[in-house]
Order: sequence, then structure tokens, then C-alpha cells
Amino acid sequence: MNLGGSIRINKCGVVLIAIGLLLFLYYLSTGKSGSSNYALNKNPNEVNLRKLLIGSIQAAQRGGLEVVEVSKSIDLKVQSKGKTKEGANDPVTDADFRSHCVMADGLHRIFPKLRIISEEDSAKQSCPDAKLFDLDPTVMHETNVLDEIVDIDEVTVWIDPLDATQEYTESLTEYVTTMVCVAVKGVPTIGVVHNPFTKTTVWAWVNKAMSEPLSNMKRDEEVKNPVLIVSRSHTGDVQTIAKEVFGKNVHIIKAGGAGYKVLKVLNNEATAYLHSTAIKKWDICAGNAILNAVGGKMTDLNNQEISYSDKDPFVNEKGLLATATSSTHEQYIKKILEKNLL
Repeated sequence: MNLGGSIRINKCGVVLIAIGLLLFLYYLSTGKSGSSNYALNKNPNEVNLRKLLIGSIQAAQRGGLEVVEVSKSIDLKVQSKGKTKEGANDPVTDADFRSHCVMADGLHRIFPKLRIISEEDSAKQSCPDAKLFDLDPTVMHETNVLDEIVDIDEVTVWIDPLDATQEYTESLTEYVTTMVCVAVKGVPTIGVVHNPFTKTTVWAWVNKAMSEPLSNMKRDEEVKNPVLIVSRSHTGDVQTIAKEVFGKNVHIIKAGGAGYKVLKVLNNEATAYLHSTAIKKWDICAGNAILNAVGGKMTDLNNQEISYSDKDPFVNEKGLLATATSSTHEQYIKKILEKNLL
């Protein structure tokens, strides 16, 4: 009996096993669709802007779920942060805090070294029960958007967990949005504006991509009669300025929420968004990025670009003019500067 026969190795089988192992290792390194591994970069000091866009969309939407959930409560737990310079009440609710926790903590879990500035940071709110999320690339339906890697120190993310809180307490939910903005070297580059009650999300990445609702919006290059949208709760002297600059017959629309007002400009329901007093940068950064993406423009009333670096003040003190086209902005800002109203 011969027990010392040779063993034959099937070369084809070895190749298949090797391929299988490689695929398994790749699967582990990339993670399942929707897992937090999807976001990881090899270098923790860099960030992938496409993945940050996906996370920003999710953050706005997840924060919106908290806003809607709290709205069903009998008690919104309304508090006051004090009075604005114009004497208006500056309220905050449980929805602001819960949305902040989901949005800020959710992004921080995926991008731990990211510099995030939220409207509710000053509250030092603890978030033990925040409903965090993993990246889900399906929230961005566009498939031809390429990666862009930048140094994480160049990125500042601005979050508004609940824009139009005053209107929210009055059940005027059409004005309410949750917003995320990504600024690179102080320039607003990615903007997300989400209305949680209509479940509408508008986003844009300058020179890269934009959401379908935004790409379908038609913007008029030729302006006939000025229609200005202004704040209903932080009006200041904007109506006086508007009439002095554009005449007594200028049409003025009062509305809540900076995000809402920018969307109305984009949708041709107003020719410009005009604000004459100080405004926080988390209110306007997302809208600024979206306007930049479509060829519009937002500046302060001295025609200066607004910087969103974390090294700059968090408040824009010199008002703003926002238009859907640069040509309209040029016409309007020229008239404002000629009046020398600031």
C-alpha cells in the first residue's frame, strides 16, 4: 500500500480564494453602505467634501425630524436668549436643542476633527440621547459627483438647528428650516437648506453639483420692478431704506427665516433679500453658498463679501443684500451705495 502519494494543488482554486480574500478585505475597509466607515479618510487631517456634503444633507434632515417631533408637544419649552438690538425677543425651544444635538454630534462622530459652529453652542447643551447617524450616500442622487479632499483645518461648518424659531413658536412652519454650510478658507462652498414640514431639501456645492429642485428653478436676469423680501421679526429700518433707495412703490414682503427668504429669491418670488441690521452667520452661510452655486450673490451693504472663517466674528454687522443673479445685485447695490445710508 502506497501512503506517500503527492498532493496536487488546483491553481484555479487558489486564484479564486485569493480574489475572495481581496474582496473581503476591501469590503471591510470601505464598510457597508450607510456605515460610518464610509466616511473615513486615511489621513485624519483631511476631509472629503463629497462625503461631508452627504453628511450635511443627512444632518439637516435628521435635525428636521427632531423639530417636527417637538412641534407635536403641548409644551415647546420656550425660553428667551434676551432681546435683539431692535428690541425683538430672541426665543429658543427644546426643538432648537434637540436638533443641535443630532446635527452637531452626528457630524462630529463621522468627522471627529471637524470645526463646527452651531447657533446653540453657547448653551453648552449635553446630548446623551442624541440620535446619531451613519453616512448614507443615497441622500445625494447625483452619481457623477467626484471626491475632493481638502485640509480639515481649512474647513468650518456652520449649523443652524432651527431657523425662524419665533415663527416656529407661532406655528408658522412654512418659514422653518434647518441649515448646514461648509466654508473652505472662509468661502461658503456647500449649502443645505431643509424644510422639515414640507420635507423639501435644497443643496448646492459650488462648481460641482446641486439638488434637482434647485437646478429646476428659473432665475430672471432682467429685473423690472423691485420686490424685496425682509425680516418680519428683525425688521429694523429696512423698510425705510428700501423706499428711500427704490422709491415709494417698491413692493416689500415680510417673512421669517433667512433660509426661507433666500429660497424665495431663488424661486423668483422676490428680486432681492434685504437686511439692514446685524445677522448671525449661521443664518446666512448656507444661503450664501447656494447663491454662489447658481450665479447669484450675497454681500453686506458695503458690497463686501462675507467671510465664514472661524477666525472671523460670528456676526455680520453690516446688513446684507442677496440676489439670484450677479447683474441684479450690481444694479441694487449701486443704488444702495449711492444713498450712503450706512
